[in-house]
Amino acid sequence: SVNIVAFGNERDGFSEDNPQPSLIWSYLGRSALISQIDSSLSASHVGSPVFTEYQACVFGNVRLVVHDCPVWDIFDSDWYTSCRLIGGADIIVIKYSVNDKTLFQELKDNYVPMVKKALNHRSVPVIISAIGARKNGVPCTCPLCTSDRRSCVTTSEGVQLAKELGATYLELHTLNDFYIQKYFGGVLEYFMIQSLNQKSSEKMKKRKKTQKCHRVQPPQLEQPEKMPILKGEASHYNTDLHNLLCCCQCADVAFYPEDLSTAVEAHKIILCSVSYLFMLLFGVESPSDPHDTSIVQLAQSLFTVEAGDPFPASPPGVPPCAPPARVVVKDSVFCSCLPDILHFIYSGALQWERLEDDIKKKLKDPEKTEHVLEKVKCILKTPGKLNSVKNYRSHQIRQLYNTSLRLFFNTPVLADVIFKIQGATVPAHRAVLVARCEVMAAMFNGNYLEANSILVPVYGVSKDTFLSFLEYLYTDSCCPASILQAMSLLILMRLQHICELYIITQLQSMPSRELASTSLSIVSLLKKAKFHNSDCLSTWLLHFIATNYLIFSQKPEFQELSVEERNFVEMHRWPSNLYLKQLADYRNYIHSQKCHCTVM
Repeated sequence: SVNIVAFGNERDGFSEDNPQPSLIWSYLGRSALISQIDSSLSASHVGSPVFTEYQACVFGNVRLVVHDCPVWDIFDSDWYTSCRLIGGADIIVIKYSVNDKTLFQELKDNYVPMVKKALNHRSVPVIISAIGARKNGVPCTCPLCTSDRRSCVTTSEGVQLAKELGATYLELHTLNDFYIQKYFGGVLEYFMIQSLNQKSSEKMKKRKKTQKCHRVQPPQLEQPEKMPILKGEASHYNTDLHNLLCCCQCADVAFYPEDLSTAVEAHKIILCSVSYLFMLLFGVESPSDPHDTSIVQLAQSLFTVEAGDPFPASPPGVPPCAPPARVVVKDSVFCSCLPDILHFIYSGALQWERLEDDIKKKLKDPEKTEHVLEKVKCILKTPGKLNSVKNYRSHQIRQLYNTSLRLFFNTPVLADVIFKIQGATVPAHRAVLVARCEVMAAMFNGNYLEANSILVPVYGVSKDTFLSFLEYLYTDSCCPASILQAMSLLILMRLQHICELYIITQLQSMPSRELASTSLSIVSLLKKAKFHNSDCLSTWLLHFIATNYLIFSQKPEFQELSVEERNFVEMHRWPSNLYLKQLADYRNYIHSQKCHCTVM
């Protein structure tokens, strides 16, 4: 059925000559789509008639109910009835005469807000019909006619009212066949069809929802368990190199005052990695090369490199063939602060404020303090660039070990050990190896043959893997070439974390089809992870196998899992046994009912 509610009077309220028939009655009587019309007059609780109810058939067998309310007083006298009518309406028609400005103004100010309130944000089509031909006579000039009751309602006023209600605006100059059937009737019938389509759609949805409630629902596949999160290890790169200074292992340079009374040991590779001045001093770069003149002058005025070793014995950990270089510091004030300066350099050259405080406390002289700090700035200066005090205080110094030591990775410059691997040679520096790796420290400082050897053979590992290992020692970063190479690098804690993260990222990026066809054995990776005591990676791999159970359970390597590992995988497998059983039961039900499956 379609319910239409019409409000308003299309007649001119101030002229009863030639009264017009009702718009609604004219449409019902003339439309070819309307049949079996019945009408009845309804009254309010006070007994006065308020609306006429029409019942008819439209489109053959669709019930049409129309309530025509010519008097707006229904909103004042019976708010409940007016709200009930609007609440049940599929289409609302608002009528007014274009020659009754007073009634239109009352409609706009009082009753349209009531209609909007009664609609309560419901989306109902509204048709505003401006009826009649405007009487353009001369308006009354009587001073008492201040309201100008005879003025007409303009088209723009009607359009503005339609905008406020979101309505369709129609002007019917006369109630003839064209305006009633073609114009007004065409719009009204369009909204009737829209209303019927909407009701049919809602009815179909409700029917499907009812059928769905009574139908056996497919099982819900739960989400797989969350993979364990790897806990990373903080970098201890600067700490390792600072500890190297404290223990003085593998020192290859010693700084002396001019009286040779004391010695401060250090390492050429660390000093050269942060300062071009030390690179000039130790012959890493030739003084004839183009350099900053101030750096060359400072090197010549501050240091002197002398040949020979004043001590008969070599420091521990250094082969007899490579005695420490002896450097005399010509500036006594600078030499007294040299231990603090070396601690600053070995700590990453980032704690400038701390260096300032240490030198101030030691010298207790502002001029001497400024003198020493200026020389430190020149030592750390990059040729061709200005290093301001602001750069030091804001921790913007660029001489960081993890980038500058890369210059000496896999190069013979300052190298004091050579690894022989797979027929190739790889140069390295004992100081870096001892500082960064406990195994290397034990090998070069203990009673091993390698402690006093320049050439050290390496077995059981490929050259590429060993180079990746050395790259991590020099730069605190590593990018394995493959998952298998990463498994071979699970030897140091932080390096282990980097490789674990690489392995996990690579495996997670593999689509299911690649996992099913790859020759990479996840079970073998699991065994290697356990061999290297990588508990986090081994647990993650077990979860990975369980999450991709349908793929890995079909591979022969799945049988190589231990009983404990198999139990873990079965407990955390996805999809679970319960879901697969429910899915099988649902399939059997679908086939038995001979209906279409909504899942498969």
